[in-house]
Amino acid sequence: MGLGAYVAVSAALFALGIVAIVTRRNVLYILMGIEMILNAANINFVAFSRFGGYLDPENGGLDGQMFAIFTIILAAAEAAVALAIVLNVFYLFDSVKPSDADLMRE
Repeated sequence: MGLGAYVAVSAALFALGIVAIVTRRNVLYILMGIEMILNAANINFVAFSRFGGYLDPENGGLDGQMFAIFTIILAAAEAAVALAIVLNVFYLFDSVKPSDADLMRE
């Protein structure tokens, strides 16, 4: 399997993430779309690290894997903070729709 297959899967996952963010009216689906976009970036990091040649041959070309692990840690922290915000918004407004939380408009 070559680089093109990985890039195609990543592009499809990125497109699904964008569609989920744009079309959904639920905050949880929007968060899932963001996670799909981050996973598409992880696939690209690892694929280009594997097939793109090594920038630093001494460490075995693990640059893409290190970026992917950092992105996974960042996504876990983002998910924890975002879910805490969603729970707080649900507690205050009894809804998880982004358009229902319009207290600042008044």
